[in-house]
Amino acid sequence: MIKIRNITKSFGSLQVLKGIDLDIRRGEIVSIVGPSGAGKTTLLQIMGTLDKADSGTVEIDGVDVSSMTQTKLAHFRNQRIGFVFQFHQLLAEFTALENVMMPGLIGGMGRKEASLRAAELLGFMGLAERAGHKPNELSGGEKQRVAVARALMNAPAVVMADEPSGSLDTQNKQELHQLFFDLRDRMGQTFVIVTHDETLAQLTDRTIHMRDGMIEQPISL
Repeated sequence: MIKIRNITKSFGSLQVLKGIDLDIRRGEIVSIVGPSGAGKTTLLQIMGTLDKADSGTVEIDGVDVSSMTQTKLAHFRNQRIGFVFQFHQLLAEFTALENVMMPGLIGGMGRKEASLRAAELLGFMGLAERAGHKPNELSGGEKQRVAVARALMNAPAVVMADEPSGSLDTQNKQELHQLFFDLRDRMGQTFVIVTHDETLAQLTDRTIHMRDGMIEQPISL
């Protein structure tokens, strides 16, 4: 479902990615681990079309995104990729429901349809009663579950998560990790997760180890 071939990336004289090849199956939960500076987040950003590689190709859900214009790329990203970050990145002035609706509204979904979809997702997250609350009225775990719901708003082909449980306590980490697997089982959702959390990495279907801009232990499909 995701095919990455010979991805390189440099910042000035520092080569961060050194020819990455990677395949990810539909419905797979993959973790990317490695020491700081290994290139994990850079790879995730390129995979998620937030940054461009210096060379190589990225194919997502059968579409080569490497040569897309910025306009087409923005539309593709909105429709086919969901993002979850370490710090939820919710908009403080909007309620949980409105935050979840946002990608749908940006993508042209009608307000009523977006509201129903967002409410359904919040219900699945166990947050139906918190839909009208703003982020400052939610716990850390609740905020991150709202962020996951937002990532799922447009039924993306893949959700990219960068240290999604990094700011949570142990109980909320466990609940968030279980949520990823529940979503995969119920919706067939694909996840690519950059993490330092060894517990999460051990739970995932496959762990990609990176070091010095390369995949340290490539695993053949």
